[in-house]
Amino acid sequence: QVQLVESGGGLVQAGGSLRLSCAASVRTFSTYRMGWFRQAPGKEREFVAAVTSDGRTTYYADSVKGRFTISRDMAKNTVYLQMNSLKPEDTAVYYCAADESGSYYLSYDDYEYWGQGTQVTVSS
Repeated sequence: QVQLVESGGGLVQAGGSLRLSCAASVRTFSTYRMGWFRQAPGKEREFVAAVTSDGRTTYYADSVKGRFTISRDMAKNTVYLQMNSLKPEDTAVYYCAADESGSYYLSYDDYEYWGQGTQVTVSS
């Protein structure tokens, strides 16, 4: 019943911006904490950003702090990742994740549900 669908990925030049969206098909969006992870070729899936179920608290990886912003729209059951000042090292498949329980946000095993991923490629 829980479905997550990412969109907004694509090719962008270094220094550019991109906004990813994750549409969540769930009974009650406000009960889910949401996260974004990414995986580059040959590397482990790494934490990018997360937001609590009430939207009051956010968490970021040091590598994206100050450049990326996670937010959620309760009316649209959607979480966003605004990415500014993109660097080639940001190139990866980006995944949306969700979970209703737990108190941790930084590891892949902290989330039960995952989207299919969307490719982000930063050139130069």
